[in-house]
Amino acid sequence: MKEKASPPLAEKMQAFVRLDQEWPERRSTEERLRDFREIYGEFTVKDAANQASRCAQCGVPFCQSHCPLQNNIPDWLRLAAEGRLQEAYETSAATNPMPEVCGRICPQDRLCEGACVIEQSEHGAVTIGAIEKYLTELAWREGWVAPVRARAPREESVAIIGAGPAGLAAAERLRAKGYEVVIYDRHDRAGGLLVYGIPNFKLEKHVVERRVQRLVDAGVRFTLNCEVGETIGFAQLRQRHHAVLIATGVYQAKAVSGPSEGVVKALDFLIAANRAGFGEALPEAMDAQAKRVIVIGGGDTAMDCVRTARRQGAKSVVCLYRRDRANMPGSQREVGNAEEEGVGFDWLAAPKSAHRHGVRVARMRLGAADESGRQTPEEAPGGAFDVTADLVIAALGFDAEDLPRAWQAPELAVASGGVISVDKSFATNLPGVYAAGDIVAGASLVVWAIRQGRDAADAIHAYIQAQALVPA
Repeated sequence: MKEKASPPLAEKMQAFVRLDQEWPERRSTEERLRDFREIYGEFTVKDAANQASRCAQCGVPFCQSHCPLQNNIPDWLRLAAEGRLQEAYETSAATNPMPEVCGRICPQDRLCEGACVIEQSEHGAVTIGAIEKYLTELAWREGWVAPVRARAPREESVAIIGAGPAGLAAAERLRAKGYEVVIYDRHDRAGGLLVYGIPNFKLEKHVVERRVQRLVDAGVRFTLNCEVGETIGFAQLRQRHHAVLIATGVYQAKAVSGPSEGVVKALDFLIAANRAGFGEALPEAMDAQAKRVIVIGGGDTAMDCVRTARRQGAKSVVCLYRRDRANMPGSQREVGNAEEEGVGFDWLAAPKSAHRHGVRVARMRLGAADESGRQTPEEAPGGAFDVTADLVIAALGFDAEDLPRAWQAPELAVASGGVISVDKSFATNLPGVYAAGDIVAGASLVVWAIRQGRDAADAIHAYIQAQALVPA
């Protein structure tokens, strides 16, 4: 019998016209409010292949150009659709040291999936993040995640201050080039905001821990509970290592305008909740159980807070945001999840003052657009009102700490907002000192921190190579 010819690749990769967009199964709202486990399951092999086959293999892949890491998304989607899953994973991991992290927490609706051509044609974007997560979880189970192996050992060492996404990405890159790498971090666990800032229902901590262990197995050393400027001096680090990368992130919470006595900072609240997930006691002041909770802010951190409060058993949770939903900076997907979980939203509402028992709120209206294109909020006359609460959490973003002062390094140049000033190669004004991630860009996305950590590592390698060529 004559075998039936397989359909051409072009036909295979136009599946979006016959296959609808699908997501991995989500746990029910009732179930997910009972614990802090991730809310999304994983694709099956068949579902992952089907969804990957919806990629149109565009001549100009906007998904790739809108990815900060410039991941070769159409390539690994095609490989996944063809069942070449190990090759698909390896293509994904070639540009991303933490694809399973990005697959979980990247706001794909604002990046790759938001730029997807078939999304623009109203067929529904390829579910890139879910496929990325599936491929990497499969790779861990099948043993495809290769250990980090140095090409050739080098004598030079690099200090990295901060064990968050930028620091971890840089450490992997530098260790693969043969450098001795030591990461210094203020916390008792490596991972930075991946461990202590992002809740488990978005990123379970074993996902981060195995990446950290992979670096430990490769010879990267972690010096934890180490506060630079106190435990060890910045000048001492510079003397001890051939180069230093500053990847501390930004931790200083932006304050509520007006009085704010007794208001809890978002990061303090999230760190306490994540520590409770490790079995530590949850302070009463950080426990939302049976309380009326107000969260001020409209970004992803605010969404993390409102959803955490619901899981702690809050009596009610309301998010106050000074703009409307369309102008909200956070992921719309996260807003939808929060609404499903019983969070209320009061749009066009900004605090005039706040305290532990409530918020004085000004009703806002939207005026002209600012430089970012978002309409500027302005107070509507006669619209102030009071909202009572038992716990008020401010999630208004983060600023850089004053590192030159904390580290007794006044010569370290900073830019507007206190972030470290760097050139295009992430070099600071101090020889051999580089900086990457939020401490350079301000509070931003994890994927951008990974990108900058990766690129800064390459710049450090070039610097050390150049130094080796300089006559003694």
